[in-house]
Amino acid sequence: MKSRRQFLITAPLGMLAASNACSGGSTPPAGQSAAPAGATPAATPAGMPPAFGTAPVMGPPVTAATFAEAEKLAQVAMRPADRELAAGSWSRTFAYLAERRSGPRRVPLADDVAPATVWTPSSIDRRPGPAADVFVRTTAAATPLPASDADIAHAPVTALSRWIERRQLTSDRLTRIYLQRIETLDPKLRSVITVTRDLALKQAAQADAEIAAGRYRGPLHGIPYGVKDLLDTAGIPTTYGAEPFRNRVPAADAAVVRRLTEAGAVLIAKLSLGALALNDIWFGGQTMNPWVLEEGASGSSAGPGAATAAALVAFSIGSETGGSIIAPAMRCGVTGLRPTFGRVPRTGAMTLCWSLDKLGPMTRSVEDALLVLQAIGGPDAGDVSSVPCHLAFDASAPVKGLTVGYLPAWMDMAPATEVDGAVLKALPSLGLTTKPVTLPDWPYDSLQTILFAEAAAAFEELTLSNGVDQMKVQVPDGWPNLFRMSRFLSAVDFVQADRLRRRVAVEMARIFSEVDVLLVPSLRSEMLTAGNFTGHPSLTLRAGFVQATGARSDWAPDPKNPLPTFDPPRRVPHGVTLVGRLFDEGTIGRVGLALERALNVAGERPAGF
Repeated sequence: MKSRRQFLITAPLGMLAASNACSGGSTPPAGQSAAPAGATPAATPAGMPPAFGTAPVMGPPVTAATFAEAEKLAQVAMRPADRELAAGSWSRTFAYLAERRSGPRRVPLADDVAPATVWTPSSIDRRPGPAADVFVRTTAAATPLPASDADIAHAPVTALSRWIERRQLTSDRLTRIYLQRIETLDPKLRSVITVTRDLALKQAAQADAEIAAGRYRGPLHGIPYGVKDLLDTAGIPTTYGAEPFRNRVPAADAAVVRRLTEAGAVLIAKLSLGALALNDIWFGGQTMNPWVLEEGASGSSAGPGAATAAALVAFSIGSETGGSIIAPAMRCGVTGLRPTFGRVPRTGAMTLCWSLDKLGPMTRSVEDALLVLQAIGGPDAGDVSSVPCHLAFDASAPVKGLTVGYLPAWMDMAPATEVDGAVLKALPSLGLTTKPVTLPDWPYDSLQTILFAEAAAAFEELTLSNGVDQMKVQVPDGWPNLFRMSRFLSAVDFVQADRLRRRVAVEMARIFSEVDVLLVPSLRSEMLTAGNFTGHPSLTLRAGFVQATGARSDWAPDPKNPLPTFDPPRRVPHGVTLVGRLFDEGTIGRVGLALERALNVAGERPAGF
């Protein structure tokens, strides 16, 4: 007996062959009988258009009862007569649509084939971004090099780069400091999938030689970093954190990796991610939060969040589809910059959702994030969604006169904390004007139809071949189950969700016609969803500390495995998020930098690291 899935895949081929054998390769129109054996089929009249419902019979048997059950998933109701009509015509009208993946003319779709429809946020909000590139760093201070390796490791890129530029610190020494910390400390975190030791030492030696010869490439020259292990690295495994891909070795670097190499940065590690970019469990275990080792680092950029917070790297590259930079930045107390959709090319990065995926820096300071963004932005031919754009950031420019919007109700309820409220109250003292704004009370989660449909399409072959069965996490909210269920989402609802996306983008454009920046609680679901689907940039930064009475998790509660509770509560970092206009990362960077200086909480380290 074949399984139902095997039947669905193979039946169209067999039924089509049987149909052709019985009718001489064609099917008579409804109401007409087949021509006698050996007779010459009647010629189709010239100019006869094709009609729905005249395709060869294909697919498995479909009855009125089939539609009655399917209505429960689609949340529609058909009358009995409608079901009978649909059941009688489905095999001629719609079953052949599956031929692309299961019929005689099957067309494989390579991983690098993007949909024809490209999401372009600026087509809705047409206000131009910066007209030119402007990048002004903080004025260099003659900060002495610390004596302690740990103090050096925890220093921001802004300081590390000055020490390397002045030749007070070599890239080789800094690289060896981080390699030693990975070896000693990462067993507690499981944030590193692959250490690129040989490559790192080679790149560090090259950086030192170039700098000694007077060929300084810029602020990332000689700086060791890690990338989330969904960015391709030539000759080095890129595993997506998932069992089916753990032996995958790409032949070329991703565009972002290539640009960081050109900037002189030193690749030291491939960092963990929840398998196929969901949450914080990968084939090597769960990546843990350096501040609270009893809880996960959050995901899916779990490795970049944990490794950056624990100073196993100077900076890292994460990715976000629906909160995967913001959430681990919050939990691990680092700065996470989610760029405008289209600013940073995803060429050579794992695709989860073509219209949602974004790559961005995770760092220990706001200015660090802008330094990295400057190096990785700009279009690439391999990513049809990447666009030409400019970055304007001036660390010395005042923020006085800028307007920060906020939604009052959001600041008074969970997930907001006293830290969020304190930041809002502090803004006027920095010369910023605050303004309450509104966002319609719409079902923003309906947009997730797009995410699940695109993700299931991206991993269609893995799902239909049962490759997802190899994955460690087989729970209701894990990708294997979500991919399988997504096959039954309504295509009509997908289109309607896409139309809702346009309406949401119009509302966001309205808000940003009133304010320069939007302050939101980082994990507010409506903004996590809306901001990602409209493509707006966000900056998450540590703003204070709160008391955690128990471990937090991205996963749905499991009564069989309750999370640890803490008595007394644990002091953990808490961050706020600034959302900006499209391609205006420079403004949220300026406001974030002003807040970072005023709040003065970015320097505290997790105990034991």
